[in-house]
Amino acid sequence: MMKTITPSKWITWGTLLILAAYAVYAGIFIYQSSFVYEGERIFILFDDATISMQYARNLANGAGPVWNAGGERVEGFTNPLWVAFMALFHLLPIAYSKMALFIQVSGAIFVMLSLVYVKKITAFITNNNTWATLLAVFTTAFYYPLSNWSLLGTEVSILVLITVVGAWLAIRPQPGKPFSIGPYLVLGVGILVRLDMAVPYLILWAFLFWFDKANRRKHLLWGALGLVVFLGGQTLLRLWYYGDPLPNTYYLKMTGMDTFLRIKRGLYVFAKFAWNLGPVFVALPFLVFAFKRNRYTLLTMLLFLGQCAYSVYVGGDAWEHRGGANRFIALGMPFFMILFSMTSVYLFDLLKDHGLKEFTGKVRGWVTPVVNFCLAGFVFLSLVNFNTLLDGNSLKYWLLLQPTVFSPGSQRYAVDGLLIKSLTTPEAKILVGAAGNVAYFSERFSYDMMGKADYEIARQDVKIPADLDSLTFLQPGHYKYDYSISIGRYQPDVLVELKRYTDEEFLPYLDNYEKVTVNKHAMYFLKDSPNVRWDVLEAYRTAPDETTAPLDVTP
Repeated sequence: MMKTITPSKWITWGTLLILAAYAVYAGIFIYQSSFVYEGERIFILFDDATISMQYARNLANGAGPVWNAGGERVEGFTNPLWVAFMALFHLLPIAYSKMALFIQVSGAIFVMLSLVYVKKITAFITNNNTWATLLAVFTTAFYYPLSNWSLLGTEVSILVLITVVGAWLAIRPQPGKPFSIGPYLVLGVGILVRLDMAVPYLILWAFLFWFDKANRRKHLLWGALGLVVFLGGQTLLRLWYYGDPLPNTYYLKMTGMDTFLRIKRGLYVFAKFAWNLGPVFVALPFLVFAFKRNRYTLLTMLLFLGQCAYSVYVGGDAWEHRGGANRFIALGMPFFMILFSMTSVYLFDLLKDHGLKEFTGKVRGWVTPVVNFCLAGFVFLSLVNFNTLLDGNSLKYWLLLQPTVFSPGSQRYAVDGLLIKSLTTPEAKILVGAAGNVAYFSERFSYDMMGKADYEIARQDVKIPADLDSLTFLQPGHYKYDYSISIGRYQPDVLVELKRYTDEEFLPYLDNYEKVTVNKHAMYFLKDSPNVRWDVLEAYRTAPDETTAPLDVTP
């Protein structure tokens, strides 16, 4: 007699199959994002993630978490524990050309662990519904923006894992079981990774306080204690080391512009995200409450909506023009996929029940397999829709027919850094816009034009050209600059990048600089600088000038 496979066994084996498929997918993605330069394969991260790598390298080398070794203490990152994690790899004898690979593989592992907890959460909420659980794991695994952010070195990978583990610990205890501080410890560590993980922390705290009536006092005390320890503790450390209660990135992104404009911009980019996702598909997860109204589906929905609300509040991210969930909303997408999969299964179950009532005989026997086939097709087509980030052309990234959309920019910046290293002496100082890969691979003292690592620029007002629409043009953290400081005061040996549309502002400062086309764009070299290898630069000086415009420093 054939042994019956239980739903939990189907879920286990199905999840393992999805994990195996994702491991292959992630491996191809990571390989495609690398490139060969002068015979050596170089692995790179998203440029913002490499800013964290710069701090991590200096930390590992004993200079402390600073942008430049021996330079001013400015916290130009928002992810202290992630910087510390990156620093661990810099303690090992790994070439800089391969360092990113280890961060990328770590990101893949964190995503795969997150999928295990997506499986646990969905199976628990749905009482081991095989279809709902496996579809939730599958759609989460292959939602491209989640992989894009996670496999290019941002802290999204570990934050997604922390969030789903925290949610699992919050829903797992049954009535009568002892109180657990697990959710507060896990989400507290999340706050150490990134300050704005306070959002899911507060949601879980409120959820546990409201629904676990028997332990309300303990939740109140431990929730508050967690904030004091994890939020207050790092604030004290920040005050001690950097002399400021908030990261420099807070001032860069949250000050110097009208609050209403910031929130309006956040609403604008969220509306674009929801429209590209599809209004019907966005609304579908909310129908879950017609089938399953309990505290667990409510928590799942709140964790997704909380990330959306936070994204709106901070004005969105800087790369919504690439489509898909930004780095904030990406943390909530596993919960969106859980609810979407649950609702899809429940709706098709209604169709199946109706068919079983209406048909008899052989036709009735076909109802279940046909409906299940249609369900799988519907969810797969939905996933195709979710990954059509802007238009059908963007599917080539999801299908790995082309490297990530961020590859060309990140590769260009890495090559810029390697070229600068060959064109200058170790004593040279450079001005960077897309700061991460240029600074990291050049290994030169770098001034940050857009203020992440510049205390004074970060506290100025946002500068948006008057003839450009602020909603479509504004990118948080990318429109503060002051050439009187970056060029006039600092006098760097090389100006690697200058911003588009700012010619009238930077031209008065270029009298002492020579423009040379390097890596197919304009760079500016301080005349007679002893830190420029003019003999090496000569080949570029005599080559035809291929460009007259500075680069757009946002990849």
